Amino acid sequence: MMKATKLGVLLLSAGLTVGCASKSDLNNLQTQVDGLKAEVSSVRSTSEEALSAAQAAESKAASAESAARRAAASSEEVNSKLDRMFRKSMMK
Repeated sequence: MMKATKLGVLLLSAGLTVGCASKSDLNNLQTQVDGLKAEVSSVRSTSEEALSAAQAAESKAASAESAARRAAASSEEVNSKLDRMFRKSMMK
């Protein structure tokens, strides 16, 4: 009986010690989780800004490509007019 009582007291004191340490550990973990949530929010915001910038760049690139095609078509038109003018002058 005495042995059981000593074992019970030992287990009770160990349980209380571990319980207190666990609460401290939980508070520490909660602090870390809160920090990670803030960091994830910051990363999400940065990624949304990057996506927006990429979409704007894509739009500008499409606009530039369209302008380059128009310029190439205009250049071909001017070259063909110059060729016709040169041929007419050579025929005279």
